[in-house]
Amino acid sequence: MVAKAIFYHAGCPVCVAAEHTVANAIDRSKYQVEIVHLGTDKSRVAEAEAAGVKSVPALVMDGAAFHINFGAGIEVLK
Repeated sequence: MVAKAIFYHAGCPVCVAAEHTVANAIDRSKYQVEIVHLGTDKSRVAEAEAAGVKSVPALVMDGAAFHINFGAGIEVLK
């Protein structure tokens, strides 16, 4: 069974760089990776918050939110 990983970002340069290095480095045989641009898909901000995302870019895997650098606080995206 393949687990799901969600990479949340806001499109800023920090987020785009993290997407290219972190999200693309995930073993796709173990994880299905979904990329969510919270700057254009505001309907998913609450979902990200519920998953523990405090800032973007962030990667949610195995029920844990991993914050990568700091591009924008989640409150800015609401």
